[in-house]
Amino acid sequence: MLKDLYMMSLETKQNGEIEKEKREDHMELERKEDGADHHLDGSRRLQPWTQQITIRGIVASLIIGSIYSIIAMKLNLTTGMTPNMNVSAALLAFVFMRTWTKMLQKSGITSVPFTRHENTMIQTCSVACYSIAIGGGYGSYLLGLNKKTYELSGGASSPGTYKEPGVGWMMGYSFLVCFIGLFVLIPLRKVLIVDYKLVFPSGMATAVLINGFHSQGDDMAKQQVRGFAKYFSASFLWGLFQWFFTGKEEECGFVQFPTFGLQAWKNTFYFDFSMTYVGTGMICPHIVNLSLMFGAIVSWGIMWPLIGKNKGDWYPDGLPESSMKSLNGYKAFISIALILGDGLYNFTKILYITSMSVHGRFKTKNLNPVVQKKVNEEEQKQNEVFLRETIPMSIGGIGYIVFAIIAVIAIPHMFPEVRWYYVIIAYIFAPSLAFCNAYGAGLTDINMAYNYGKIGLFMMAAMAGKEDGVVAGMVGCGLVKSVVSVSCILMHDLKTGQLTLTSPRTMLLSQAIGTAIGCMVSPLSFFLFYKAFDIGNPDGEYKAPYALIYRNLAILGVQGFSALPKHCIQLCYGFFAFAVAINMIKDVVPKKIGKWMPLPICMAVPFLVGGYFAIDMCIGSLIVFVWHKLNDKEADSMVPAVASGLICGEGMWSLPASVLALAKIRPPICMKFLAS
Repeated sequence: MLKDLYMMSLETKQNGEIEKEKREDHMELERKEDGADHHLDGSRRLQPWTQQITIRGIVASLIIGSIYSIIAMKLNLTTGMTPNMNVSAALLAFVFMRTWTKMLQKSGITSVPFTRHENTMIQTCSVACYSIAIGGGYGSYLLGLNKKTYELSGGASSPGTYKEPGVGWMMGYSFLVCFIGLFVLIPLRKVLIVDYKLVFPSGMATAVLINGFHSQGDDMAKQQVRGFAKYFSASFLWGLFQWFFTGKEEECGFVQFPTFGLQAWKNTFYFDFSMTYVGTGMICPHIVNLSLMFGAIVSWGIMWPLIGKNKGDWYPDGLPESSMKSLNGYKAFISIALILGDGLYNFTKILYITSMSVHGRFKTKNLNPVVQKKVNEEEQKQNEVFLRETIPMSIGGIGYIVFAIIAVIAIPHMFPEVRWYYVIIAYIFAPSLAFCNAYGAGLTDINMAYNYGKIGLFMMAAMAGKEDGVVAGMVGCGLVKSVVSVSCILMHDLKTGQLTLTSPRTMLLSQAIGTAIGCMVSPLSFFLFYKAFDIGNPDGEYKAPYALIYRNLAILGVQGFSALPKHCIQLCYGFFAFAVAINMIKDVVPKKIGKWMPLPICMAVPFLVGGYFAIDMCIGSLIVFVWHKLNDKEADSMVPAVASGLICGEGMWSLPASVLALAKIRPPICMKFLAS
């Protein structure tokens, strides 16, 4: 497959002169069109790529990226569920810059018009920033290296295999593994986006939103800004109000309100008044929220109470519930079984779709190379702008090799358990995995980076052996996963840039700036929570479930099934088969029925965390459902604004709450509920 791609790139290069002549003709056509399109605003007219990146845009990206990094970090460290916030980031960029320019106008200061290109640049930069917080391992494989997770997973089975978090090494690791992903797919951007016409649904949705912002009337824009500001303020003030009642204990405050009674509360079924999760539920599809609820009912409503009755038989009576040889072992490993079953099925399915599609395209190209699909005038213009300002292939090759060499030298010094040749092996396989993931995401909108990362995890754990395998496995997961994830995000953003007529050079540089900001902001936002709260406590708010999951995945890679408690292996087999079967049924039955089948990977999260956040997210879904029934048009335009306001308001309150906790300033009241 790689050989075929190489031949295609050579063919593309040979046809460069023909394309150049075509582009010159289209540029002339564009100049005529731009002169005639008086009804379009200034944001529609094309700018040189050097004018699309602005100082104010970078400042706005820094602010928005930092806000979303804090929000993403809180979600990572509480439930591990983070929604796709690209659309929300584009909206916040528009609100921020439109407010900025309006304020300057009222002050009598003239400013450069805010264009769709600048909007796209800010969105790209801020998404690249907070993507490091989501996918950088701060709530999963890097946090899984710390001593608390090591002890929770049964430290005796892997003595000494932990590394405490530190700002310095985390920041350095992020720079080493994330930047290399920017270069791996640069030579194939034309193949993926122009030749194969991949949709990249998230990138397309973001582009449609940005184009809509800059072509709709001011009334709608003002309504969205007002809606965002109103719910941002309400969410922030609600977070402040709740803080006064949280006292010193974990079980204080509205977050522990026994909505359905104390017995349901003990089994994590209650509404915790979290505006972050209500807003997240408004953004996520209904089936995601319903799958979470279904998983909560199956686990905390049925399974854990039944397994708990076998204490003393299935597991020792004297062990704490948080021990991996106790109930927590069933929670962790059954979650892993669901995640692996769902991931393996989708991984195989997308690889099959990818290989068949690539084979079909090459077959069609070889049989009939002259016939090409017709493109409309708008698409022709988009492709022309996308191809006009080329990014040399040498940048991709040289950048990848240079960062790989640096990583080969630096990673073994940072983690002695990882040998230098492990890093070389990871970076030999990473480009082909990155292509497969980007191609699959372009077709299905599913970023499978974590599943590709698990390949690196099991491969490194097996190579390193029993003594070093746990640490090497989790570090190896980051090496592969970061390349695959960052390159896929870049392709999504390049698709957005193509549809908004933004230069690919702007997109690449914006992604690089955002990645650099993210590699600095993400460790700082992580330590804001890590120092202020009890991270990784299975009975607390900040459970960080994926840290334990990744630690146990590495242990499985080294030790096999000997780490599992009694009867756990049988339950794991059952839930693995359930995950595969549900996916198969979903693909076989009609779409009207299949779209309501639960998603196993979403079901897995409440198994470890509990059902409270699933209730919050289902309330978000209910709000959206009712809103669409009452006023469908208003809901389409206002749901993203309202949801973003709810998420950002409470997310911003996390910052002063963390500062107060670090300053040892405690809330004055503990609101707690007891049985009569």
